[in-house]
Amino acid sequence: MAWDIWLIFFVLAVILPWRGRARLKTLLVMPHVGAMERIVLYASTIAFQWVIVAVVSWRAWAHGYTAVELGLTTRDGTRLIIGSIVGAATIATFHWFNLRRVGRIPPNSRGSIQAIAERILPQSTMELLPFLALAITAGLCEEFLYRGFAMAVLTRLGVVAWVAVLVSSILFGLAHLYQGRGGLVSTMFVGIVLGIGRVVYGSLVPVIFWHAAVDVIAGIAGPRYLLRSSLNTVESIS
Repeated sequence: MAWDIWLIFFVLAVILPWRGRARLKTLLVMPHVGAMERIVLYASTIAFQWVIVAVVSWRAWAHGYTAVELGLTTRDGTRLIIGSIVGAATIATFHWFNLRRVGRIPPNSRGSIQAIAERILPQSTMELLPFLALAITAGLCEEFLYRGFAMAVLTRLGVVAWVAVLVSSILFGLAHLYQGRGGLVSTMFVGIVLGIGRVVYGSLVPVIFWHAAVDVIAGIAGPRYLLRSSLNTVESIS
């Protein structure tokens, strides 16, 4: 494997997890995170992801990776559309009900997820719009990086499909290590589902929709169930 491909994998496995944890640590030590800080966080993350995708696309093109290898195909469009819509609706529904379930747990019993939610999730319409832009960006960029590029490299190396899915899911989980061990495990599981979808459909199109659906629901239902409940608890205590 070429040195630049190794370097990209090093960035995915080490640099991105470190960066995510460092940025979250900065947010957690701040006494208050306002709307402007969150909007800047969303905007900078969007820019960073597109820069990473641009660099990886350049190196993939330089090494002769095809659109088919990267999952950038729309063959059998009807099947892709149906899979995208049905899968996104199903995943979004499960995620909504899971957030509602977590919202029923007392805020002081939710662990680190509560502190993360209070600092990262949008808390107004002005914040929600750039967050949704980030959700769509994550669906596009992260699927290209993990289910597109990473799986293409592993497949070209002769790795069997299930191992490619597993390795890409581990990298995907590590990128979300800032969410703690629970976030790492749950994200790996989501990555496996997305990886299987990538293999079954032979395209990134459905999994981009599925991934974006998860993040969109987090931005809409997360504040509803995780932030309002914590505010109500504070008010009742005071």
